[in-house]
Amino acid sequence: MAEDATRRAPGRGRFITFEGGEGAGKSTQIKKLAEHLEAARLRVVLTREPGGSPGAEIIRHLVLSGVGKLLGPDAETLLFAAARDDHVRAVILPALTQGAWVLCDRFYDSTWAYQVKLGHVAPAVLNAMQRVTIGDLKPDLTIILDLPVEVGLKRAASRRGSEAPDRFESEDLKFHQELREAYREIAASEPERCVLIDADADVNTVAARVWGAVGGRFFVNPANVAAPA
Repeated sequence: MAEDATRRAPGRGRFITFEGGEGAGKSTQIKKLAEHLEAARLRVVLTREPGGSPGAEIIRHLVLSGVGKLLGPDAETLLFAAARDDHVRAVILPALTQGAWVLCDRFYDSTWAYQVKLGHVAPAVLNAMQRVTIGDLKPDLTIILDLPVEVGLKRAASRRGSEAPDRFESEDLKFHQELREAYREIAASEPERCVLIDADADVNTVAARVWGAVGGRFFVNPANVAAPA
């Protein structure tokens, strides 16, 4: 049984976050991992940031529409913090307490990459916000999907079709190149938590790489854990 194979504290689920630039494939890979975990008879909750809870989804709309950018980086960071506070309290913590595996599309590493590294918000400001919004909550594992910027932006454009690019997709190439480097720096600075995955491949190849990271971290015999049909 999968429950016997996992190395986890009784009663608490696992918290796995996915990070990466635009078009990296986070949503697709979260779904693939969820299928794998559910095949192993584990309860899985999928969520995202900004958003994930009713209050946070309202703030998501404001941020992606560009309102936050007009207000400036500090105010935009406050919007993200407010959304995260609602998301953590309403969705993430209750799910973890009930033993679910929570897979989240972006979390605080995105704030560090976008607002601190690129937006030049003072780290002390973000640290103070995090103490209030997430306290000691930290992902058990963070998957950072890495691929060339041009490939990611092409994927993002194909995904949105005729729709206008959102607040972050509309930034220039230099912004996205610096974003990629920011994520790579995060991965290098916290190797015990973060795994950098080469996402410049087909969906199933990337999914196998993600499962290698997850299975190797949380399962004694990952090869024996059932894969989705």
